[in-house]
Amino acid sequence: MSLERDTGYAEPDTPTSNLVEVRVAAEPAQLAVMRAVIGDLAMRADFDVDSIADLRLAVDEACSSLVRLAAPSASLVCRFHIHEGALSVTAEVISDDAFGPRKDTFSWRVLSALADSVSTSVQSDAGSNGSHLVRIELTKGRTAHE
Repeated sequence: MSLERDTGYAEPDTPTSNLVEVRVAAEPAQLAVMRAVIGDLAMRADFDVDSIADLRLAVDEACSSLVRLAAPSASLVCRFHIHEGALSVTAEVISDDAFGPRKDTFSWRVLSALADSVSTSVQSDAGSNGSHLVRIELTKGRTAHE
């Protein structure tokens, strides 16, 4: 049984060419896919080498946290949005857990240090036998070139 549902995600008011969505099984083996995608997007958006490394690690930390919370057979969905010198990432999974990622962990501190902004949210879904949509959003701006 696969846990798929429309997340009700509202598309940003930007061209779809600036938005990339990747959907994989919520398994640790799939984290390399997300690291590769963010690395490529950051490189194409002219981020410096250190910022690209930070983004790869931040996405890995966010997705790892979500994979640990994911319901069996759930998908990990990441949306990468390139805008005005910044990259935003929204990562989400369906979880049986009503709580989002813990913010008192080393992983969360690393994530918070690597990104300019990080937030998390949990939405209940009354129609899905008590499952919840757990989401982590992060943004990192491009370092100005001198």
